[in-house]
Amino acid sequence: MIEFIIGTSLAASAGLNAWMPLFLLGLADRFLPGVQLPGGWSWLSSDLSLWIIGALLVLEIVADKIPALDSLNDVVQSILRPASGGIAFGAGASAQTLAVDDPASFFSSNAWVPVVIGVVVALVVHVTKATTRVAANATTGGLAAPVLSTVEDGASFLLAAAAIVIPVLAVLFLIGFVVLVVVVLRRRHARRREVSAH
Repeated sequence: MIEFIIGTSLAASAGLNAWMPLFLLGLADRFLPGVQLPGGWSWLSSDLSLWIIGALLVLEIVADKIPALDSLNDVVQSILRPASGGIAFGAGASAQTLAVDDPASFFSSNAWVPVVIGVVVALVVHVTKATTRVAANATTGGLAAPVLSTVEDGASFLLAAAAIVIPVLAVLFLIGFVVLVVVVLRRRHARRREVSAH
């Protein structure tokens, strides 16, 4: 069960920022003695991977804060975030971490299952993020982009870091994220009804 929590948190993190969980997984594998990625995912902690993923992380952080460019970035990320979510879920759920001593049992028979779950989780989070961003940009003339992007980057970092080190905390973050999404969607629906009533 803890593997599922770790994987879901990492995939949700990827839905907000494609490169954040991959970069943190690579760093954790490299520098934290209690975290070890399985052989098939150990490439995440290679020098080349860390430099490339780090550069892409910086590029996404910057592009996502510029009005209009953030919407274009979300279109490009529609493929990258789900793919990253699949990798993050697969690597994280099967890693030996500070929280998981024996990860092999949960997904060992069907190695592709965690990747598919990660793709779906990241896609759902990405679509929610992208549609919320479009609505926020339309109502604020793009001024909300840097603020929302900063919050999303922070949430992505917290989800990924918590998933790697303190999965129980990641569960709380996930619950908070779901509650926030429900509140935002209800408010938007209520505003639409008010506008159509007038």
